[in-house]
Amino acid sequence: MRSKRSGRDSLYKDEQEPLKAAMSIVPRHDRRPTFASFLHEDEKVVALSAQEDEDFAVYTPHRFSEASSMSPLLYEADGMTSPLITPFAMSPYVKSPWIIPAQMKDQPLEQDYCDFPRNGLIGSLVRKEGHVYSLAASGELLYTGSDSKNIRVWKNFEEFSGFKSNSGLVKAIVISGDRIFTGHQDGKIRIWRRSVLQGNVHKRVGSLPTWKDRVKSSMNPKSYVKVRRHRKVLRIAHFDAVSCLSLDEEAGILYSGSWDKTMKVWRTSDSRCLESVTAHNDAVNTVLTMGKGMVLTGSADGSVRIWRRDLNVRRNTTRHVLVRVLLSQESAVTSLAVNLASDVVYCGSSDGTVNFWTVTRGREMRHGGVLRGHWMAVLCLATGGSHLVFSGSADKSVRVWRREESGSAHTCIATLTGHAGPIKCLAVVSEDDNGSAGASSSSSEEEEEGDRPNQRWRVYSGSLDRSVRVWSVAGDQHVQST
Repeated sequence: MRSKRSGRDSLYKDEQEPLKAAMSIVPRHDRRPTFASFLHEDEKVVALSAQEDEDFAVYTPHRFSEASSMSPLLYEADGMTSPLITPFAMSPYVKSPWIIPAQMKDQPLEQDYCDFPRNGLIGSLVRKEGHVYSLAASGELLYTGSDSKNIRVWKNFEEFSGFKSNSGLVKAIVISGDRIFTGHQDGKIRIWRRSVLQGNVHKRVGSLPTWKDRVKSSMNPKSYVKVRRHRKVLRIAHFDAVSCLSLDEEAGILYSGSWDKTMKVWRTSDSRCLESVTAHNDAVNTVLTMGKGMVLTGSADGSVRIWRRDLNVRRNTTRHVLVRVLLSQESAVTSLAVNLASDVVYCGSSDGTVNFWTVTRGREMRHGGVLRGHWMAVLCLATGGSHLVFSGSADKSVRVWRREESGSAHTCIATLTGHAGPIKCLAVVSEDDNGSAGASSSSSEEEEEGDRPNQRWRVYSGSLDRSVRVWSVAGDQHVQST
């Protein structure tokens, strides 16, 4: 026997069935969309565009706006180009004169679409063999190192040559004339020479330390240092990954930093280790030569230290003395860069900030401020000319900062996005009037002449998404303060 309540429930259920059926045939687009659905829909459109177009990139001079992570997408209807009807397209933000369209590979750089300087993606170098950990540019040649143990050489967006080490992924690359120095995960530094007659041929000519120096040092008990309870290693050799390299060409000295907390000093003429310095309490992530005997090191212990090089003429060796602890913080120091043309030093950290200092005439360093814009760790830095600095981050973007003519104020003039993984390394070279890659941004000639009018820069960004993106950036941009 059914109760009255169950009867009423059954009646209501019978009445609700047709209503549910009627509602089920109403198309979803006729329903009133929520704000969250708009956001998710726009993300899907952007993701689809990025997948279809490998040259997807976004550039904006705004430093803090979250809207800089996407740009208006276009479609063609009745022969007219119109923006997609999305919240972003309807926003007043798109009417800003500072929104700069992405530059595609098939568009000539000389074609002027607006009155503002353009930054754009001009190419991608992809070889699915490992994460890209290191870059070095020399004229039209680009050297890339990855965790596949291969060093690839690229020219005009095509693979030009390559050579392979026996072991250890490539974490650092520096170039000195026809010689290439590579730092590896296995603690070794390898030396390669490029053939003068056959530019695409590279041969290994040695390693640091040399086999002769290893044998000689192994016979002296004082040449060993204790690294663990039951382990001793040669003082002249790194026993952990070589994380960074920096070359003082004027002095003929190569500096190497390692996860073993040491900085080692090498003479390039005979590959001899002149000195081993216990530089930090944790891994050395970056080393930077400033010229005139000044060296900077940055570490995972959160400090930046300044060292002065003294020469011992009688023993023909060097001695590095700690001058000052430039920075001490909780966040790890990940990268260092210097603009020798304007005497400004930059330091990237794992908290997403970039500290900078100006070098006075007395070689003193005065803190100038902090650049904030990345929301994840800054992993690499590079400079261009006398006013530009580039920062690559784990947030998958490269920010372009311009230092004002007077004072220490910096403005973020562009954000370059398109990578699918953290950006691990950067390299910057100047472009000539034809848009071809020219000298490295650290060349002495460029330091003397500064920025040319309408100077453009070619920026290479290596990422853990196994690709290298190539950008063209204008160096004479000025953004008005808002």
